[in-house]
Amino acid sequence: MAQKLKFGTDGWRGVIAEDYTFDNVRRAAQGFASYMVAAGKQGQWIVVGHDKRFGSEHFAAAVAEVLAGNGLKVYLTQEATPTPVIAYAVVDKKAAGAVNITASHNPPTDNGFKVRDATGGAIDPEGLKQIEAGIPDDVKAVKRKGYQEAKSAGEIVKFDAATPYIEHLTRDGLIGLQPIKDAGLTVMVDTMWGNGAGWFPRLLAGGKTKVIEIHNERNPSFPEMKRPEPIQPNIDVGLKATVDNKADVLLITDGDADRCGIGDENGEFINQLRVYGLLAYYLLEIRKERGDIVKTLSTTGMLNKLGEIYGVPVHETGVGFKYVAPKMTETNALIGGEESGGYAFRGNVPERDGILAGLYMLDFMVKTGKKPTELLKDLFAKVGGEYFYDRIDSPFTGDHETRKQIIRDNNPKTLGGLKVVDLITVDGFQYKLEDGGWMLIRFSGTEPILRVYTETRHKDKVKAILEDGLKVAGIK
Repeated sequence: MAQKLKFGTDGWRGVIAEDYTFDNVRRAAQGFASYMVAAGKQGQWIVVGHDKRFGSEHFAAAVAEVLAGNGLKVYLTQEATPTPVIAYAVVDKKAAGAVNITASHNPPTDNGFKVRDATGGAIDPEGLKQIEAGIPDDVKAVKRKGYQEAKSAGEIVKFDAATPYIEHLTRDGLIGLQPIKDAGLTVMVDTMWGNGAGWFPRLLAGGKTKVIEIHNERNPSFPEMKRPEPIQPNIDVGLKATVDNKADVLLITDGDADRCGIGDENGEFINQLRVYGLLAYYLLEIRKERGDIVKTLSTTGMLNKLGEIYGVPVHETGVGFKYVAPKMTETNALIGGEESGGYAFRGNVPERDGILAGLYMLDFMVKTGKKPTELLKDLFAKVGGEYFYDRIDSPFTGDHETRKQIIRDNNPKTLGGLKVVDLITVDGFQYKLEDGGWMLIRFSGTEPILRVYTETRHKDKVKAILEDGLKVAGIK
């Protein structure tokens, strides 16, 4: 019996050569092609891109053959390309959607298959179900056209996605690059062996600001880190390099450059929830922009505070851009984001953009003349104090439903000594706490692990809350 391909939080991912095979990639491509044809998109263009993982460019070519075999035309990126750049190419080329071969932050053993709609944003859960339903059990049912035949017929066209994206950043008023170039900053950049390599030096060349990159070659084994995910310990080499080079800030992009991490001038990591708070504060306070905020329930309560202060609505969604992107489009949101370090911005596509997020952090520093530590102090002063966050990922045995029943049966009244005041089950189990904080238990949509997260106003209670969360989940 053929393996069932399931789309999780952000597409389908698998272990290369085990379940992530050319046959299964072709089957997934057929499901997407059938979805597009059913929506009346036959004859329209689809953007196909890829990252720097093992075999990614070859898997992308296989996808292009299947799309061409189904009467769709393909713009294929000429090189490994950041996910946000691929997303913008959908809009720039007036394409019907995109397929992106990437496993983002997963371990080096993995690869993945992301799909996007005509906005460049994630396809909603209902659309993903339709794609899954169209995946044939037998690879023999896949329609294909040979690569050279399709290329000769003009049905597969290689293109440069970078230039239009760069023009879009400045033309459409998203960011002014010249003040950052002129600022004389020393910017450390860790591209995590991924698609972000070369982007900040290219964007910021020609001024007083100096950009120093590390991990900027192709190496699918991702040395000096467990995986290209912009959290510790993966970024410890970059944090040390920040201090060694006396840099003003560390910008980190994950494997496909849709996510952004930040290190301060002292080589200390600023966690993703605090970065989201900083970016929203920058747009609201420094740029004086107004608009809705979209946040997954696993990210910071500082956004709710900022919403109250600046009089803008805040919408909470399930985890993943398959929820965030449609809500951003619906509300024309100013910013949308999630706990993993993915942030999207109005005026751009409704897709996480680690490059633009990094540029916004630099612009925040330039416009205020402040270091990251000082900006964080300003944010805490605005929202009434510090917020503390951490997360534990744990493998588990048994099926999801059995584990969910264990969690329901445990029904905690306190966590880390704080009273539970509400339970939200939009995505997993989120326990609201008496201090305005929360603890969340949910299953990863991309890996076989259970995640326990917390944010609290009490630094000394973070560890206790997480340990209680593991007990509730039956892990400890």
